[in-house]
Amino acid sequence: MIYIKKSDIIKLEYENRKGDNIVEFKDLEIFQKVAEKGTITAAAKEFNYVQSNVTSRIHKLETELNTPLFNRHRRGMSLTPEGKKLLNYCKRILLLTDEMKKAVQSKKEPSGKLEIGTVETVIHLPQILSNYVKKYKNVDLSLITGVTETLEEKVLNHKLDGAFVTESEFHPDLISHEVFQEELVLISDMRASTLDELKEEPFLCFSKGCGYRARLEAWYKDQNIKPQKVMEFGTLETILRSVAVGLGVTFVPKSAVTQLEKSGLIQCHSLPNQYSKVKTVFIRRADTFLTSTIETFIETIETNNQASTAPIKT
Repeated sequence: MIYIKKSDIIKLEYENRKGDNIVEFKDLEIFQKVAEKGTITAAAKEFNYVQSNVTSRIHKLETELNTPLFNRHRRGMSLTPEGKKLLNYCKRILLLTDEMKKAVQSKKEPSGKLEIGTVETVIHLPQILSNYVKKYKNVDLSLITGVTETLEEKVLNHKLDGAFVTESEFHPDLISHEVFQEELVLISDMRASTLDELKEEPFLCFSKGCGYRARLEAWYKDQNIKPQKVMEFGTLETILRSVAVGLGVTFVPKSAVTQLEKSGLIQCHSLPNQYSKVKTVFIRRADTFLTSTIETFIETIETNNQASTAPIKT
């Protein structure tokens, strides 16, 4: 939490009035976008402004602060040392402003943007999203996929409101909510019958930072196995199809391959619990204001979790 003295506010207002220099939030937003994009053209396109508007805003900000913020060169614009300092403050100010808006609107019906990340194998995700979107129709929910490490970084950097990831030792600024627990299995095509026959097979996986990949690599290391080839893929569907045609093996939640196993396209091989038991959790920043939008999303996750673990009545 950031505390600002009343005397500081009065002093700032006096100085602004005296010099007639008022830095507007929109100027800071434009400055941040130009710093991010590296050109006036790209920033103007992002805001749907004419380039001259963005240029004048940057000049106005430089005049008010009495310092150049950008180095101009043929390839675009780069921050001066003073610009780098301002960018650090700018990010904090705009984040605090956004949090302020959310705080004063916290009692309203959930609405606005909700940006969520997820690993590709969250089997309960469609049900969670369906329940939430049907109940809260004013929320504009968007979803991106990635590996655990990348999603954790995006949540930390305020680029996502939260993410479904594999449980691990998270950054202390994050808080997690359990979604469900399941079993990971090593899968192969139908030719092999024992784990020993699979030790020389290529390992098909997502990029570094994937929680499932880390689990299987730990098992390989403990078994003194070094895969002859590691092949990285971008989607789960491609990995599963490649396993089915005999390209290699992979490590995935058993729930994600139930139909493939029933169809006789792949077979599952169990590993010891320390490698195969895994929790999927929903992470968010611990220090951000819990808006009604994200609060109801977490409630939906917990309701789904209770429903999936409740005993079936007969």
